[in-house]
Amino acid sequence: MARTRLQLLGPVQLFHGDDPVPIGGPGVRGLLALLALKPGKVVGLDEIIDALWGHDPPATARTIVHGNVSHLRRILRDLDGLSILTTPPGYRLDVEPDRIDVHRARTLLDRAAVATPEVAAALLAEALALWQGPALGGVPDSLRAPELEDLRLAVHGARVDADLELGRHAELIVELSPIVRADPLAERTAGQLMRALYHAGRRGDALELYRTVSRATLRTLGVEPGAELRWLHERVLNDDLPARNVVAPATGSEPAKAISQLPGAVPSLAGRAGELAWLDGLVARVEAGETTIAVVTGTAGVGKSTLVVWWAHRVASRFPDGVLFASLRGFDPHHPPLEPAELLTQFLLGLGVDTAKIPELLHERVALYRSLIAGRRMLVLLDDARTAEQVRPLLPPSARTMTVVTSRSRLDGLAVSNAAKQRVLGTLAPEDAVQLIEELAGPASLNHALARLCGYLPLALRIAGARLSASAQRTAEELVDELGNERTRLAALQVDGADDSVRVAFDVSFRGLPGEIAETFLQLGTIPGVLVGPHVMAAVAQIPVAEARRRLRALAAHNLLAETGRDVFVPHDLVWLYLRELAEKELGEKDRDEALGWTIRYYQAVADRARRRLGRVADPLGFAHVLADDAMPPLPGFAEAQDWFAAEWPNLLAVLDAAYAAGRHDDVWRLARLGHSYRIACPLLDEWTRMADLGVAAAEAAGDVAGQCWLLLARCEIALTFELPGSGLADAERAAELSAALTDRRLGTSVDLHLGRALSRLGEHEKAIARLTKAVEEAPDVTLRGQALSSCAQAEKRAGRLTDAIAHQRAGLRIDRELGDDDRVVVALDKLAELSLRAGDVEAAERNVWEGIDLAISRGFVAREGGLRLTLGRVLRTRGDLDGAREQLALSVRIYERVHPKLVGEVRAELADLR
Repeated sequence: MARTRLQLLGPVQLFHGDDPVPIGGPGVRGLLALLALKPGKVVGLDEIIDALWGHDPPATARTIVHGNVSHLRRILRDLDGLSILTTPPGYRLDVEPDRIDVHRARTLLDRAAVATPEVAAALLAEALALWQGPALGGVPDSLRAPELEDLRLAVHGARVDADLELGRHAELIVELSPIVRADPLAERTAGQLMRALYHAGRRGDALELYRTVSRATLRTLGVEPGAELRWLHERVLNDDLPARNVVAPATGSEPAKAISQLPGAVPSLAGRAGELAWLDGLVARVEAGETTIAVVTGTAGVGKSTLVVWWAHRVASRFPDGVLFASLRGFDPHHPPLEPAELLTQFLLGLGVDTAKIPELLHERVALYRSLIAGRRMLVLLDDARTAEQVRPLLPPSARTMTVVTSRSRLDGLAVSNAAKQRVLGTLAPEDAVQLIEELAGPASLNHALARLCGYLPLALRIAGARLSASAQRTAEELVDELGNERTRLAALQVDGADDSVRVAFDVSFRGLPGEIAETFLQLGTIPGVLVGPHVMAAVAQIPVAEARRRLRALAAHNLLAETGRDVFVPHDLVWLYLRELAEKELGEKDRDEALGWTIRYYQAVADRARRRLGRVADPLGFAHVLADDAMPPLPGFAEAQDWFAAEWPNLLAVLDAAYAAGRHDDVWRLARLGHSYRIACPLLDEWTRMADLGVAAAEAAGDVAGQCWLLLARCEIALTFELPGSGLADAERAAELSAALTDRRLGTSVDLHLGRALSRLGEHEKAIARLTKAVEEAPDVTLRGQALSSCAQAEKRAGRLTDAIAHQRAGLRIDRELGDDDRVVVALDKLAELSLRAGDVEAAERNVWEGIDLAISRGFVAREGGLRLTLGRVLRTRGDLDGAREQLALSVRIYERVHPKLVGEVRAELADLR
């Protein structure tokens, strides 16, 4: 069967087998290329617009992108192996990476790195053949991917190295000469050509080439060529350049035995393909003459040392002068960090210096060490470093030596002073985590659950696997039960008599923190949720926001937190558990309760600010004076408020649970009502229901009648939104009963609104219209009047009074526009489109629904977009555009599958009827 594949290394093209598939113009090609560069990953809509139009997108950019996505989906529908999925905040290409030439080229490059020269040359030639011209041909000029040219140069350079190893000097001279003439600053290629000329018996031409390159670098850059090229020049001058691409022995007729101080490695390494490729790429830089320092950093137990040692064994042959290794004991629970003087003694002894000849003074040891390794091609591994200062004296001076440092701290100082390349090591992918457990304990059906409970952290996974393999009596079910209890999970992740339990690893990191940073880390354990930012941290710690941000970033530098986005800090799951234990053990009950109180006040204040950016508010709750303006995120507009709610929603639920457990019932129902405003705009049934139920229970426990009413109306809104049985009538009637004794006019009108809508949904049209007409007439402000007009229009629609319904809906839409309430504008446009369709005005219906879709997409109203797509499908069906109708209904199904599952069956049935 012919395979579908994508070409990016040349004109952007889709192929089915060997046959090109027409896909459209530059905009469509650019969109497909953007998604294909990140297969399986979400590419945000804003990122797509920036890439396709730069800083000057048209006003209809979002609509154009969506139309192009629909166009591509129609093309891909008949092909195998590719599909575009809508995944907020953008789109994701679901495809095997091997079907895309870019990713195929990377795979071939990775395979060649560990192959023999003969096999590597063939693999790399195959990779180079994938380029069919300049990459990303036929896309908008604003779309650039310079990494594709870097990839081509890496593939080409590696292939030339393999050909040099195979003695193909004559062919390489023909190939490389024009490249170097065109770009004499390409030092790696110039060096390869010098080798080919020398080994082809053209030593004079090799020397002349060096002079040409030297003149070019001096004239253009004002510097001499790099260390690698200078070394080559010296070898050619001395007529002692070895046949293979390695450094010749410095002295003596017998080659010196390579130094090897590596400790043993694990038999196999689970996962880490991306990190291994990164390290391999840095080796290529060393071989090209670049000074290279790599820092592999990550939280305790993430497998930094395991990765680096395993990789070093694999590439040791590429460092013919040997490998130096030292554990710097930066985070050893029983010993202080090693001083540079001690480490230098270890290295000097390894380099063959007699004990009696090791200098006393540190700077003399540094000088001797650097002189001994100058010019050598070596690998130096510095494991478990604590600070950059501990590492600097051990850094080699030679561009031919690579240094790899591991540390729980980021060691940003090395990046600043020594241009170190950094890589933060994360937890394992789920399948790789299961593989690690199976290596120790064998396959089992519960290994996936075990891996998840271990947070995919390698140290925890190894302990779990060891515990299973060490006891025939212990079953996976028992261990899953033990790990499933958060109170006992850390205790379960330790081995008797061993120091490397998860708790000990975290404890060593905590005890080594500076005082104020340790205090902030401890306070983190009092904050419910899954992430933390500087504003809530500032509220809890009672410090300025800038200082909270500095402290959180210090914790991120120690890899106890990860800054996953600006001002978004997330600890690993097991670090969270450690934090909870730590706070309970080291903070008194009064301190913990005070911290919870500040957390609640923070979320009440910011949620109130955010919901007022989303639209008008019906209830009287207000928290404007709880915190100072500069103590809260600014949230200048709708998009920022919606993004804040989306990011903080898990925290809001966690704070609600913690407050309810602490008996803070008044705080709970108020915070639940604040969150309700967000869920109206972005409804999710289960989470919205859980929050409303908790709010009702809290208001009852607090004895607050108004609170009960507002939360009962929230629960009624859920039933109306998701068309649940009874559609919330019982809750609306209970709210009407309770509010009768109150004098709040806004509450009274809100009760009439919800009661009228519930009656209308149940077919009690005349009662509904009467109740909603009363709400229109008695509404105390324009906000509630606009809502009442829209609701009355829907009741009149169900009663068959289309003329009245359209008039009332238009009046409601005018108010929504005046108020700038985009969510209600979208809803009103959808309803007006549906009314126009029923009245036979198809043109007005299509105009209104497209306006609603554009606004829903721009504001991220995913659920609203699902309803609009359904309406548009019906409009197009009425016009006779059955293909367009099918496409819109299919989009509605995909959206409803995520946010409105109860309506999916109805839309699917309508779609099936069209087929």
